[in-house]
Amino acid sequence: MESLEEFYQKKFDIIPSDIRAGIGQFNIFRIQDRLKQERKAPRHVRRNFYKVMLYVGDNVFYYGDQVIQVSGRTLLFFSPSIPYSYENVKQDTTGYFCVFKDEFYKENFRLELNELPLFATGAVPVFQLNEDEYKAADAIFSNMFEEMDGGYLYKYDLIRSYLSQLIFKTLKMTTHNLTLHQPDSGARITAQFLDLLEKQFLIEFSTEKIELRSPGSFAGKMAVHVNYLNRIIKRTTGKTTSEHINERITTEAKIMLRHSTFNIAEIAYSLGFDEPLSFNKFFKKHMGINPSSYRKV
Repeated sequence: MESLEEFYQKKFDIIPSDIRAGIGQFNIFRIQDRLKQERKAPRHVRRNFYKVMLYVGDNVFYYGDQVIQVSGRTLLFFSPSIPYSYENVKQDTTGYFCVFKDEFYKENFRLELNELPLFATGAVPVFQLNEDEYKAADAIFSNMFEEMDGGYLYKYDLIRSYLSQLIFKTLKMTTHNLTLHQPDSGARITAQFLDLLEKQFLIEFSTEKIELRSPGSFAGKMAVHVNYLNRIIKRTTGKTTSEHINERITTEAKIMLRHSTFNIAEIAYSLGFDEPLSFNKFFKKHMGINPSSYRKV
């Protein structure tokens, strides 16, 4: 699986210094700007981030095991659970693409991206746009692009609203080509696991504490063998059960450090750590800095 850091290294030969500071690590680019640097076509792998692309031009995209030819004005949604790649981009191609991690929607909206049909396993989230649809999508991308360069205090909240508008306009626009088949048992198990994982984090008081922090605890709650759960989660998402748990705990820690009045000991307790030192070690391992330093960023 390609990480967002690896994406930046490959695309720009540099990882932005503030890549870990923002919750969700949203960024947006113009395709024509990226074409100024000669790049090879991407590998056919899963990424650990979402990507939404407004593509004006001709190309062949490989999404899972499908081959999708696009021509003209196309809107595409790429999910972390499905590997994708595409042919080399032609020099006359224009448009935008934005990248962001799942936690971008955890901070305020708490929207479950993996539950939306656009990002579901078995979906074909590729939409050919007519002129009016293209103008509407282009305006939204243009607004997001403009906000990224601005210094508005609440710019990411505004960008989230623009991105949500794009997602829901697309869902409203057409749904007939979204789903190829009904989810199998593996997809249902994965959805149940992700739902249990997410519901733990509605923490309002410092006396509350999450209980499910290991693959075994989730397996027990779901009445399945832990080896079966691990195998299913890895197969359907490309990430291990532990990776999902640790990423979600890290996301909630970042949100609580930024937005709650809890002290670090209270945050550690709420997230299931027996002592603040264990939480400090965990956070530094996953973020590269300790919680108190992150809180000051």
